[in-house]
Amino acid sequence: MSTVPKRLLTPAEYLAQERRAAVKSEYYQGEMFAMAGASREHNLIVGNLVRELGNRLRGRGCEVYPSDMRVKVTATGLYTYPDVTIVGGAPQFEDDAGDTLLNPTVLLEVLSESTEAYDRGTKSSHYRRLASLREYVLVAQDRPLVEGYVRQPDGGWLLHEVSQLDQTVAVGSITLQLPMSEIYRQITWQEDHSRARPPL
Repeated sequence: MSTVPKRLLTPAEYLAQERRAAVKSEYYQGEMFAMAGASREHNLIVGNLVRELGNRLRGRGCEVYPSDMRVKVTATGLYTYPDVTIVGGAPQFEDDAGDTLLNPTVLLEVLSESTEAYDRGTKSSHYRRLASLREYVLVAQDRPLVEGYVRQPDGGWLLHEVSQLDQTVAVGSITLQLPMSEIYRQITWQEDHSRARPPL
């Protein structure tokens, strides 16, 4: 009994299909992977981030994109959709369509049960191959916790954590302070996280 090998798509074929599709898909090594929907909390946090970052970066030569902006990791061939993308300076795109960014400065992902392992592991390793990337920020949705990974001059990455709602998150590569209370506006939890950091 023989099996028919699965036909792999070229990047050009993926982009042609993706630009017509109703549902977003990532692409890696010839295969497309449909992206799951997001929770209310996830959407609220992404909206808060886009609004606050856009307001605070107005007039500073930066652009802030929500999750419809596709990012290509040229070094590995991954095409993906970060929850929030910031470009400090002029954006560079793969082609004239202007929908596949090549040079993000900061990438932010809001974690969920289904994506946390991927965002922390495989996707993080891809993102770190982006020569332009200076910071990678992970935002929890089940508790107040923001983890920022900052590229160091030697190529390593330094972790900064913020876990209290009365603190601010420093995004040093774009010289910005983002209040935790604004990131988590309209988000409530059964447990009171206003003061102490919850157990991990």
